[in-house]
Amino acid sequence: MPFLMGPALLFCPADRPERYAKAADRADAVILDLEDAVAPDAKQRARGAVLAQIVDGPELDPARTIVRVNPAGTEEFEKDLHMLKHTPYRTVMLAKTAGPDDVRALAGFHVLALVETAEGVLNAGRIAAEPNVAGLMWGAEDLVASLGGTSSRGEDGLYRAVALQARSTVLLAAGAYGKPAIDSVYVNIPDLAGLEAEARDAAASGFAAKACIHPSQAAAVRAAYAPADEEVAAARELLDAAAAAGTGVFQFKGRMVDGPVLRHAEQTLRRARFQADAPGGE
Repeated sequence: MPFLMGPALLFCPADRPERYAKAADRADAVILDLEDAVAPDAKQRARGAVLAQIVDGPELDPARTIVRVNPAGTEEFEKDLHMLKHTPYRTVMLAKTAGPDDVRALAGFHVLALVETAEGVLNAGRIAAEPNVAGLMWGAEDLVASLGGTSSRGEDGLYRAVALQARSTVLLAAGAYGKPAIDSVYVNIPDLAGLEAEARDAAASGFAAKACIHPSQAAAVRAAYAPADEEVAAARELLDAAAAAGTGVFQFKGRMVDGPVLRHAEQTLRRARFQADAPGGE
């Protein structure tokens, strides 16, 4: 399931309005963060900054803007919701989504449910089933912290087993209900090669997008999601051969080709078209 805003989503602290335009320019979509990126004593100022940029400009494109709000049931969430009703932004990322009741508190909004607790992971399917859920994202560091752990990754930089299980659970839950899934952030900012490798795996696994925490990461994610020219050419050749064969299963270059293989090729072309049509695309 594609994520129509694009594959590279960039978090921006909502209390730093001078960064809004740069974030929107670098990525496919910007996430104005009212939660973890903003200190408790700065949250009201952050909400004011979101409102002020609508009045004073330049206004962000609502079609490419997401607002991450504080967890449902908190006082800060209620204040976030009141502020949002005075903005054109209707795509909301809900921090620490634990179950369907959290999502129902955002009736009238398109919700990206951020699943980052054990309860949320176990309820991922029920969350994805909610009609106003536009997608699911998982959060590695908050999840492991909620379990009493100290790191989502081992010394080799790869995810620990519990994080991989949560990642797969959220992806499967989203897919089961035809919703896009967003992969967690890569916190080692200088390691762009590692980020691109992880983003390539995310794309190949079925994640529709990956979140970023620094402007430099957006280009690496977009590059990972853009199929290489040879991949696009191979996909076109395969689909042309399928059209000529006119059968359900056939052999092509020594390989059996059936429905799933053709869908992989179609997805490659879909990603290529999206990259070309996206802001900054060729």
